[in-house]
Amino acid sequence: MLARELWRNSPDVVRKALAERGSDAPFEELLAADTRWRALQAELEAAKAERNRGSKEVGALMASGRRDEADGRRARLAELGTAIAGLEEQAGLLAAEVAGLELTIPNLPQASVPVGRDESANRVERTWGEPPRFAFAPQAHWDLGPALGILDFERAGRITGARFAVLWGMGARLERALVSFMLDLHRRHGYREVYVPFLVNREALVGTGQLPKFEADLFRVADTELFLVPTAEVPVTNLHRGEILPEATLPRRYCAYTPCFRAEAGSYGRDVRGLIRQHQFDKVELVHFSTPQGSDAELEALTHSAELVLQELGLPYRVVTLSTGDMGFAATRTYDIEVWLPGQDRYREISSCSNCGDFQARRADIKVRPEGGGKALPLHTLNGSGLAVGRTLIALLENGQRADGTVVIPPALRPYLDGVELLTPEV
Repeated sequence: MLARELWRNSPDVVRKALAERGSDAPFEELLAADTRWRALQAELEAAKAERNRGSKEVGALMASGRRDEADGRRARLAELGTAIAGLEEQAGLLAAEVAGLELTIPNLPQASVPVGRDESANRVERTWGEPPRFAFAPQAHWDLGPALGILDFERAGRITGARFAVLWGMGARLERALVSFMLDLHRRHGYREVYVPFLVNREALVGTGQLPKFEADLFRVADTELFLVPTAEVPVTNLHRGEILPEATLPRRYCAYTPCFRAEAGSYGRDVRGLIRQHQFDKVELVHFSTPQGSDAELEALTHSAELVLQELGLPYRVVTLSTGDMGFAATRTYDIEVWLPGQDRYREISSCSNCGDFQARRADIKVRPEGGGKALPLHTLNGSGLAVGRTLIALLENGQRADGTVVIPPALRPYLDGVELLTPEV
């Protein structure tokens, strides 16, 4: 969440940023509730001060033998006690309202973020690799996979419903190989691997910003306050919830595999074919904890780590800076990595790498203790996919396809598949 001193002292800065985001967050409601709360707090403090003075006066009157006057003052003190109790109850309710409204305000974009209401304002930063040229019309993965006998949407639909998939044979092995390949690559580049729960509580989701705004996109376990993870960002970031980390231990860089579960409540029928937008998918996530002054450099490092996966696999991609209107709720700056998909003749997102500044750290109470001493302050958190496994599988199939329907496996992945070089149709 935003620092209170920021939105209280510079409301126009927040208004401008929200307008650039195209956000409908209830900022004016927050300001009004906070004004009422502060006025009530002033009234409460004045009543308590009067009660304290009255208590001293009663003591002095009793000491001087003026009992009747003391009894009269006691009646006023009783009235004040009743009034203070009522004011405290109102103040508590208003404080809760302010705290709840604070959680609905998104992060503010950095000045370097292009201003625009949607993806049309995104800025391409760089490209890597050349999209392959085919002497035939390339197929999309939703045709390639079933033809190879490794991807089955029909049976998944019978088992569960739409937007699920079954992977057979080499499809299942490829999924597992990609997870291991990504984790090994990130470990070699300094990440600490961590295995985390696939269920998280409400507090964890509030900490990273999925709640309260995006509850409709989550799968909740009935009769509990537990949710299936939408991304490993949630449990990994919350590993240090409520902690103070010494500055000398930063940056910390973690990688984790989890399945991800998303209801996709707001997708309204987008990407209904294939693996692009599933309710369940695998992902390797990267999470960084950084000092405030180091987080911009950490975003570059995190994005490079995700890019390395695609480079090792020989998959063409581009890096795009998201506009103000296209960024996620918790981000202050985001790079999307978009891989080339020949079957769709376009680049598609395969990773979002975001600097969240101190936004999540304030919500989850994660601080850094300065090396030279002094007050602990909220640190900065960053996260990104390294990578979305299903979308990487899509890219492998579509970029590695050949005219006869087989698919070439990238050399970097072959050691994880007992040296297999070519996907051929399975029975």
